[in-house]
Amino acid sequence: MIGDPVRLKTAALLVLLGLLTMLAGIGQLTFWAPSETVTASVPGDTKAAPLTVIDQKLIALHDGPVKIKIQGEGNFTVATGRPDDVQAWVGKTAHNTLTGVSADQKSLEVSSADGEATAPSPAGSDLWVSTEDASGELDYTWNPPADGEWSLLVAGDGTQPAPSSVSMTFPNNATTPWAVPLIVLGIIIILVGAALPFIAKALSNRRKDDDDEPRDGGETTSLPVQSSAATTPTAKSPTSESPAGDEGRRRGAGTEGPTLRVTALAATLAAVMVGGTAVAAQATSTPEATSTSSAAAPAEGGTPVMLESQLQRILEQVASTVDAADAAKDAAKLAPRVDKMELQIRTQNYKIRSAVSAYEPRMPVRATKLQSSVISTKRDWPRTVFALTQGEGNVVPQVLTLVQTSPRENYKLWGSAPLQPGTNFPSFPIPRNGTEAVPASESAGLAYSGNQALEILSEMLTNPESPNRSKLADGQSSPYIAGALAYQADTVKNGTSANFKFTHTPVSNQTVVLRTADGGAVVVGRLDFAFEGTPKAAGDKLVLEDDSAVFAGGKETTTGMVLNFAESVAVYIPPAGSADPMKLVAATRGLVGASFK
Repeated sequence: MIGDPVRLKTAALLVLLGLLTMLAGIGQLTFWAPSETVTASVPGDTKAAPLTVIDQKLIALHDGPVKIKIQGEGNFTVATGRPDDVQAWVGKTAHNTLTGVSADQKSLEVSSADGEATAPSPAGSDLWVSTEDASGELDYTWNPPADGEWSLLVAGDGTQPAPSSVSMTFPNNATTPWAVPLIVLGIIIILVGAALPFIAKALSNRRKDDDDEPRDGGETTSLPVQSSAATTPTAKSPTSESPAGDEGRRRGAGTEGPTLRVTALAATLAAVMVGGTAVAAQATSTPEATSTSSAAAPAEGGTPVMLESQLQRILEQVASTVDAADAAKDAAKLAPRVDKMELQIRTQNYKIRSAVSAYEPRMPVRATKLQSSVISTKRDWPRTVFALTQGEGNVVPQVLTLVQTSPRENYKLWGSAPLQPGTNFPSFPIPRNGTEAVPASESAGLAYSGNQALEILSEMLTNPESPNRSKLADGQSSPYIAGALAYQADTVKNGTSANFKFTHTPVSNQTVVLRTADGGAVVVGRLDFAFEGTPKAAGDKLVLEDDSAVFAGGKETTTGMVLNFAESVAVYIPPAGSADPMKLVAATRGLVGASFK
């Protein structure tokens, strides 16, 4: 009967330990749970700089949304861009970079770089996929605009220091890995404690029943057991043991001893687990800086230079700029968004239309009905993208070539050319994957290099009997080629008193080549078309059209004349090994000058 109180005390102890263990687990999920967020701020003694960069490693430090609070004087901008774009735009300007979080998670780690004291305002730059403008204070929730790595640039107007008060609130990565195990263990210990008296009593009754069973009278042979310490028998101890003593030891060995050992083991295990929770929670509360993002970073050079949403925004700005300039016939209005051949052609078109009202304007540039986007993965500068659009005033789709020459400059329209009738624009990789840019002088994987393709086209336009005619599809039946050759032939036929010479020459520094989905490429470039006329005999005259006379300063000449046109062309080049010829995809020309000899 002595064992019953002991068993009850042991059971009570187990139940108590179970309750404490379960309470510790519940506490890990409630009143001991770590804060859901942590907030770190830029130290107050950080040196002022015109630009502040929030590094992509800091943005991706924790999974989940990141809240950024920025306070400063006056207006400022927060721009989102690829890390290499942000660094390229910052350039040599002095700046601070927020790179990580301190061990106590209260301060943001700042790296300062000396340099130029001012920079242009980043507002309005085409590099940024998005911007947030604010005055005085901005609460900003970071959400990645697309897969890959992103950085943030914070700046005022570039001449004043960037806002110095920046704090970032992250989801807390501290975890409570012992919470559920402790709750489960506590329940098990409580169940064991509650069942212990009944189990022990059942075992005791079973042993008592075994002792009361009558013997069957059979003989039992016991084999001698040899001691591992010695082989000689030893004298038996004369000490006698009573049956009661044997029974007491059997009861103690079978119940109280094991029970106490189980209780001690459970208590020790529970104590270790309870104590370990605080260490585990502390160990996981300070995350290490990582460079992970929402998707694996693409291989170097494989990230498109812009998102399609950026291209749409840029196209709208280009179209708006060209519309305003066309309506006013003011070339100065083109400067922010138009350059190279397109700037020259439209500028000269305005001059002619100002003097010759019937002269046809250039095809309008439209951003609507974007039929195809061709975005390069060439991340150094200059960068190029193509767009195929067809909006109001576009009888056929037009190929627009946009080029950004440096990080701090915006994309400008270098050329526009209508798609040839009956021609389909080649297929390109999807915009989010981008397409590879190919140097114009290289032909790796292509039937011809970009320069060779333009040379063959210019030769065919100059000489109808070109030996390379078979290398370009359809030859003279191509609408543009046929029209150019017919114009030249008619001029010679009708000009009985003059000798004429026609030359088409590629301009190498305006050639861009981007690969198509089938491994081929499209080369877009410029040809200079010169049309020279010289009287056959003294006194013969050459009479210019009204449009040419605007540049030549008169309509008649007895010494000769030269007309200059700029031709915008796009040629498809098949992949190496293909038996298909090249194909003229788009082409147009514009008069850009005329002079007397």
